[in-house]
Amino acid sequence: MIQRVQTLYLLAAVVLGIVLIWLPVVQFVSPEGTELQVYELSALGGAPLQGLWGLTLTTVLIPLLALVDIFLYKNRILQARLNIFTVMLCLGYYGVLALYVWLAKMSLGVEWHILPWASFPLVCLVLTMMATRRILKDEALVRAADRIR
Repeated sequence: MIQRVQTLYLLAAVVLGIVLIWLPVVQFVSPEGTELQVYELSALGGAPLQGLWGLTLTTVLIPLLALVDIFLYKNRILQARLNIFTVMLCLGYYGVLALYVWLAKMSLGVEWHILPWASFPLVCLVLTMMATRRILKDEALVRAADRIR
């Protein structure tokens, strides 16, 4: 299991996803002319924003699905399908994040700055796609070996 390259890709996606849970991804700053207030938005929430369950759910599901995917190494087709779902979830993360940033900007009237940690789901997306290619390559190799027998 660990000797497969796709396992290392998925393991890196799990680590990045777990780290993303605690790191802030967007910083909100009050506009000039008012008292300076800085809020940070992470998967665990943000001070002025309530009900961030969508961001929390997507942030927790990305590493969880990647971890489950590692242990499905005997069922490569299911593993590849779960990887595609994880890729869609990584894209959905940015949709949910954009929605929360837009809501905060409208309701609080703040400026926002994206932090470097917001790129972690994109890195997870790339790693998951690379793992999917390797999984499908393994499946093709196994099918070719079965034809030879």
